[in-house]
Amino acid sequence: QVKLVESGGGLVQAGGSLRLSCAASGGTFSSYAAGWFRQAPGKEREFVARISRSGSTRDYEDSVKGRFTISRDNAKNAVYLQMNSLKPEDTAVYSCAARYKQGLSSSVLAYDYWGQGTQVTVSS
Repeated sequence: QVKLVESGGGLVQAGGSLRLSCAASGGTFSSYAAGWFRQAPGKEREFVARISRSGSTRDYEDSVKGRFTISRDNAKNAVYLQMNSLKPEDTAVYSCAARYKQGLSSSVLAYDYWGQGTQVTVSS
């Protein structure tokens, strides 16, 4: 059983930056692909970014390309999301997720473990 705990959320002005961290425990983290998702009030959870087990492959939702960067450090059992040039529409609860099966996915249903989420609020 993998436990995921996010941190790093907060309130930031538009144009600012935040770095989210996700700490994993209870499993061999390098055996899991990872992803970041977000859920704004009244909306469904949506894919933001994903990264392969080794970190060699990364993929992003179109609206965050060029602004967000996903990375991981398997030695530290952690995955990160660097968010730059933040916009008010990025406001949401951000959650990290781990997927044991081979291959990347942007589907919520494809992930086996989830963190509790961290709030990101971007003011205009």
